[in-house]
Amino acid sequence: MADARRAPLKDQTDITGARALIVEARFYDDIQDALLEGAVAELKAAGVTHDVITVPGALEIPAAIAIALDAAEKNGKPYDAAIALGCVVRGDTIHFEIVSIESSRALMDLAVARKVPLGNGIITVNTDAQAWARARASELNKGGDAARAALAMLRIKRRLTKV
Repeated sequence: MADARRAPLKDQTDITGARALIVEARFYDDIQDALLEGAVAELKAAGVTHDVITVPGALEIPAAIAIALDAAEKNGKPYDAAIALGCVVRGDTIHFEIVSIESSRALMDLAVARKVPLGNGIITVNTDAQAWARARASELNKGGDAARAALAMLRIKRRLTKV
């Protein structure tokens, strides 16, 4: 049975030549490699070029995206979409909730305020096994899902803002 979440989107608005930014938190390098692999594969399949910026943890992702968007705009090479990738594993303190909630809130605030198509691929899990299941392209492929979400939003933005 086909996974409906992976069904091709009907909106085929042209996004050829688009430029995406990936900001990744390298707190868990091996899991991050899997998330990045999934995202990059989706961008390549769509003909979208990308840059990657690495930050220490998930809380730094929204600020890095905002800084990069400003710098790219100032340099005359704006990004068309952004993708946030990272992994937060539950520990023994409330730090998990703070990082999970605040990084997601900041990403939504950024996407709405800046009107930037953004895919949130920060996975929040209880165990390493859950992280691997979500990160691997051969399993839930949350990196790929984040890229597909950003590209879907880019198509919507381009379709609705055509002159």
